[in-house]
Amino acid sequence: MTLPTVAVLGGTGHQGRGIALRLGRAGYRVIVGSRDIGRAAAAVSEWPPTTGRITADGYDGAARAAAITVLAVPFEAIDALLDGLRSSLSPGTLVIDVTVPITFGSAGASMVVAAEGSATEHIKARLPDGVRLAGAFKTLPAHLLNDLDRPVDCDEFICGDSAEARAEASSLASAFEGLRPVDVGPLSRARSIEHLTLLAIAINRKHKVHDARYRVAGL
Repeated sequence: MTLPTVAVLGGTGHQGRGIALRLGRAGYRVIVGSRDIGRAAAAVSEWPPTTGRITADGYDGAARAAAITVLAVPFEAIDALLDGLRSSLSPGTLVIDVTVPITFGSAGASMVVAAEGSATEHIKARLPDGVRLAGAFKTLPAHLLNDLDRPVDCDEFICGDSAEARAEASSLASAFEGLRPVDVGPLSRARSIEHLTLLAIAINRKHKVHDARYRVAGL
């Protein structure tokens, strides 16, 4: 079976890098999308050679060439990114939202309130017609994602605007060693998922660890 090409926009960031590397190792063709193609290409050239076919391009070029586009940019950059992608995302494309609207201040981490209820629902309201959306990879620790020799050994919650979108996102998530995707239903469930990310951050800080994550018992 031929695996789909995946664009990871923001793929040189800590979260995006781990996603791109793990997908490349699993045999996917990955295009790292960046505002600065030269810088992205230089970064990719230094990545482990065992991670498969990973190349770099601009946001537009990466999205046009991919069947699946992963949004791994900070939430505050999402609106400008989507404005620039309106002609690049063709109907039928699956977009996977990784973003979590968290800000860090003197009192610690807190959620940025999205009027639509979650980052994922905010993105859905700004996607072109016919472009499908799933939320995934929101609770996976970036520190662990980038440690390619360690299986992630956890569950990951998948929400989406259709059963098909959730199934495709779950298939992509299954490429990560030790990861079990858990279909939690419609996009509105992203509200709970994003708060679980905030909780994991609090657990990490309280207990001085890096890799707090979730496993559903009884499933």
